[in-house]
Amino acid sequence: MSDLWLPGAEKLDIGDHAPTDGGPPKALAHITWDKNATKAKPQDLVPFTNLRAYFSGGGRPVAPHVLWDPFTGRFVQFVPANSRSKSLVDLSGGTRTNRAGSVVIQIEALFFPWCRTPDGKVYESLEDTPCKGWNELNAWVKSWGVPDVWPMGKPNGFVGHRDEHTWETEAGWYAHAQTPENSHTDPGTWPAFPVAPKPSPAPEKYEPYPGPSLFMKGSRPALGRSSRIFTAMGKRLVAVGCGKYKVGPGPVLSQADVDSYEAWQRRCGFTGAEAKWPPGPTSWEKLKVPNV
Repeated sequence: MSDLWLPGAEKLDIGDHAPTDGGPPKALAHITWDKNATKAKPQDLVPFTNLRAYFSGGGRPVAPHVLWDPFTGRFVQFVPANSRSKSLVDLSGGTRTNRAGSVVIQIEALFFPWCRTPDGKVYESLEDTPCKGWNELNAWVKSWGVPDVWPMGKPNGFVGHRDEHTWETEAGWYAHAQTPENSHTDPGTWPAFPVAPKPSPAPEKYEPYPGPSLFMKGSRPALGRSSRIFTAMGKRLVAVGCGKYKVGPGPVLSQADVDSYEAWQRRCGFTGAEAKWPPGPTSWEKLKVPNV
């Protein structure tokens, strides 16, 4: 079962829980946009604690589920995931914006365009910020069935585009600018969905042909990888009925290895010089020496 509260977030339950209506699960992307700044006149970012106090105090009627600080990765959550929150305008008689899904998880990112952080850096868009905590936030939202898609397109500028049919029928992430009955045009941008790391390639099931030189070491003791290969080879020769061993097989390359492998080469249909030691790539591939 998915967590009602974002793991690692401060839980500040403001109450006033209410169910959603069911339907395609959604997440809503907002920015706080509590100041109007410009490139020529950037303004200081509002402290996270100010917004925390606002949404748990006088701003309760418009509180989101989660307030996210993309500069520090800090979160505070005000209502559980399975409750509606109230960050969206919801007009009487139309679609119930705050409830139109099995979940409608609303995220407010602490940000406004051309904000200035305490270290003096200025940020034009949310995507320019460090976006700390985004991977964890996205994973939690996804655990509630919200897919990594933007049914009305990923936000790209402060432009409103609203389609009520899409909103009511398709799961995914929506910008505030894409929500019916609302006039806000935020968030402008939003971080890209995390890309799952490619799985490490599985180790080869069988030992690749090591080349003839490995097998031309007489009966000297073999160390490390060579010892492992000789032992695995000998065990396979015994398993296929070609083993001529009185001792072993392995880890020393011996005449028994030579006799056993030449028996295997003859089994493979080789004759004359082709059936003589050392192993060749064709017979080696057919032997399927385990990579252990």
